[in-house]
Amino acid sequence: MPLAKRIIPCLDVKDGQTVKGTNFINLRQAGDPVELGKKYSSENADELVYLDITASHEGRKTFTDMVRRVAANISIPFSVGGGINELKDVDRLLNAGADKVSINSAAIHRPHLIDDIAYHFGSQVCIVAIDAKLEENGQWYCYLNGGRIRTDHQLLDWAKEAADRGAGEILFTSMNHDGVKHGFANEALAQLSESLPIPVIASGGAGCMEDFKNTFLVGKSDAALAASVFHYNEISIPDLKHYLRREGINVRI
Repeated sequence: MPLAKRIIPCLDVKDGQTVKGTNFINLRQAGDPVELGKKYSSENADELVYLDITASHEGRKTFTDMVRRVAANISIPFSVGGGINELKDVDRLLNAGADKVSINSAAIHRPHLIDDIAYHFGSQVCIVAIDAKLEENGQWYCYLNGGRIRTDHQLLDWAKEAADRGAGEILFTSMNHDGVKHGFANEALAQLSESLPIPVIASGGAGCMEDFKNTFLVGKSDAALAASVFHYNEISIPDLKHYLRREGINVRI
């Protein structure tokens, strides 16, 4: 039987609260990140991702305290990202209880950070998150700083480099699909999954249970990440997993 597909709620944290937007803007509050994490853990989510979306210096201290509280209250693995620029940031968050770290802008600015994390902590600790937008020329370009700054990096080329440097997983968020709830960017996801030797996590676009099925079957994703459909109780994780099982997709119940 193939490896089980994973369902991963994502919690964007700003000023100690979970928030969610559309196309990376128009944020609204979604609840306490620790309480939401406890809820998802009890519902058998496979993992969680927490992202400090402002990552100011003071925010990092607050975020580290939150990571400790999350670790004390949940029983599933979780990843953290935001403001991770050097090995001591990784060390601090792992010591607070995180299982993995997610790096995005810092990895593009200093690609060797991927090598360093993989060497010192193991590839399994290092997720490289990529925010990319499909532009009019038909190419996917990577963006920095929470989708604010366009780069000349193309999605597939950068994902391949990240994998070569030792990333354990790629978390690809389609900025075109984020919060729109019309399905994941399955064509790009399938290209990534077929081209990379590491797992690919789909992010951006979940609106219904069928969207999850499609990203596993059409997008060939290894995991699917979503936020608002879980935060606002539009889809329950137990119902989703039973649906996926009925559709022939291997998930842990």
